[in-house]
Amino acid sequence: MPIQYNQKSMNVKEFRQYAHEIVDWMADFLENITDYPVKSQVLPREIYNRLPDLPPTKGEELPKIMDDFENIIMPGMTHWQSPNFHAYFPGNSSYPSVLAEMLTATLGAQCMMWDTSPAAAELEEKMMDWLKDMMALPNDWYGHIQDTASTATLCAILSARERYSDFNINKSGFTAEHRFRVYCSSETHSSIEKGVKIAGIGKENLVKIPVDNDQQIRPDLLKKAIVEDINEGYRPICVVAATGTTGTTAIDPLLPLVEICQMHNIWLHVDAAYAGTALLLPEYRWMVEGLAYADSFVFNPHKWMFTNFDCTAYFVKDKATLLNTFSILPEYLRTSTEGTINNYKDWGIPLGRRFRALKLWFVIRTYGKEGLQQRLREHIELAQWMEHQLLQHPKFEIIAKRTLNVVFFRYRPSHHLNDDLLNDLNQQLLKEINDSGRAYLTHTKVDGIFTIRMVIGQTYVQQHHVEATWELIQQLVA
Repeated sequence: MPIQYNQKSMNVKEFRQYAHEIVDWMADFLENITDYPVKSQVLPREIYNRLPDLPPTKGEELPKIMDDFENIIMPGMTHWQSPNFHAYFPGNSSYPSVLAEMLTATLGAQCMMWDTSPAAAELEEKMMDWLKDMMALPNDWYGHIQDTASTATLCAILSARERYSDFNINKSGFTAEHRFRVYCSSETHSSIEKGVKIAGIGKENLVKIPVDNDQQIRPDLLKKAIVEDINEGYRPICVVAATGTTGTTAIDPLLPLVEICQMHNIWLHVDAAYAGTALLLPEYRWMVEGLAYADSFVFNPHKWMFTNFDCTAYFVKDKATLLNTFSILPEYLRTSTEGTINNYKDWGIPLGRRFRALKLWFVIRTYGKEGLQQRLREHIELAQWMEHQLLQHPKFEIIAKRTLNVVFFRYRPSHHLNDDLLNDLNQQLLKEINDSGRAYLTHTKVDGIFTIRMVIGQTYVQQHHVEATWELIQQLVA
């Protein structure tokens, strides 16, 4: 007698019904997102302990799954799309980006090379051309989409490693003669250190150069460190310049770094993960003067360009070095189109690739260049307004220079309090802001000073949201 299967599975009719219901839920959520606490209020392990210890034996109905989603999962979510989210750097999304992501998930394509989905490869190539045009990037660069800036920076370090080992490390591994050095400022992102470790160069061979009073790398000390290392038998292979550090959005001076790197034949990688989107604005292109002489450049549309995570744009001057570093062609991936198109599996670390270009296409077409520029300028104006309020208040002070749309400040009720007490006071203030659920801010330390960071860059943030956060801060300190 044949076995009778009676397991529940969703058919296309139910999929259509539930899809409509979930889209309605999504729209309601985004419309009413300010009703939720911005930062999740749950305790550690609270979500884990509410989930069953074992998976279900039989399939469950979607309404029950959605009910658990709302009651168990949602309380544990921090809402990055809330206009009251002012923490870290934004991980923005937008309505057209979400719609495109839904299409991407529906298509379910694995876009590792041209043959597996020609539209994905060619749309990605075109989107990189669009970005070069919109941001006045060098026209002879080659761009593609990575998952994160951390991965892109690792690719830059690996490319530099292979260029200066004549591609022998990929072939034979490290030898005693490969005494490489990589340089960055003390304020650059932790991904630089992680990349150096993964690349086998070693944490001890990452040289962190001190910064000036504006938290920018000091070119004179970089030059001195490079010369000393060469005299000690090291081979400097890469300098990472920060266009907008994570802590204070400091802008490293690019032209002096270009001069130093050209003098010593060093790969220059420019990390503009957050601030790079501002290159859409002609008035901010001073940040990367000399960029045409760099070897690689990265920025994240998934931060301030309203394209949901993950979507990182990585550009290189020398495509041959990139391909020689990463390309592997086993027989089962050989195709008749090889050499005539871009197979982006050869441009980075993973073989598998998502169709990320689709959401970028939707966003750029929906907003247009002028619409994106207008929104960025609005965010910068809101940050200027917030900075003005802080400057006018006798008990607050600005700690670091505002370059874009991030304000750095601390509460200082009395000039007689020392920095240790003020650090404790501001740490407590930040905790109370976030515990309120009405806003979410984070901090950095500037020369040992506990500094509150307020990023005003969420896709749909408006003046009244910023005013509400300022009122909350004043209420708490009162």
